Amino acid sequence: MSAWHVSPTRMGSTSGQRPATADSRKPAIEWLWRVATAESAETLAFPSANRAAGIRTPKMARVEAVLFVADGALSSRKLAQFALLADPTEARTIARQLNELYDQHGSSFRIEQVAAGYQVLTRPAFAHWLGKLHQRQAELKLTAPALETLSIVAYRQPIIRAEIEAIRGVSCTEMLKQLMERGLVKIGGAEDSLGRPHLYETTRTFLEVFGLKNLEDLPLSQRLRKRPANQPPAPLEQNEAA
Repeated sequence: MSAWHVSPTRMGSTSGQRPATADSRKPAIEWLWRVATAESAETLAFPSANRAAGIRTPKMARVEAVLFVADGALSSRKLAQFALLADPTEARTIARQLNELYDQHGSSFRIEQVAAGYQVLTRPAFAHWLGKLHQRQAELKLTAPALETLSIVAYRQPIIRAEIEAIRGVSCTEMLKQLMERGLVKIGGAEDSLGRPHLYETTRTFLEVFGLKNLEDLPLSQRLRKRPANQPPAPLEQNEAA
């Protein structure tokens, strides 16, 4: 329902009621306008006193609730849709306000940008204790060969199996199969060469599992990621200075 909606009863369209004049409708419309204005102003001016007290506005509470129950990262568009916000920009603003609140109160979690979306994640400092509480770490644990294969795919993607095996020096068919079963690697296409071998690349799940916003967040990404021939990696001195 639009904030500007006026019901037929209030407009005097039903029998037995005197048609409402413009003056008689003015208080109702003005009240609805005030409600709409107040709600839209929530994200523009979140009082510092509320932030200090840890108070959430209704919109902030909805965003927080949606992120807590979501199975994975949500784009700003979906977050705005599920939390009944005006647009993705408002969703991003509220996520920033919530993080300011979490940081100020020393919360053990915050909203992070993961895989082009937003997700509530615990802070890295608590990883050791959380690993003892549930089976997530065991479920995601990779063997050394699998982790090595995944690293090669992540940094050199898109890449064919022969190139991975040339780097590792051993067959990696089984490792690629395991990584695909876990949803960390997928076939992204075929190379335009003899036999058209599959090209392997990482998935959105890979970014979510490792808490990465995109591939640029990989450690030493600027130096190790495969780049076009006309775009060499940054000089060593520049990387160390950064």
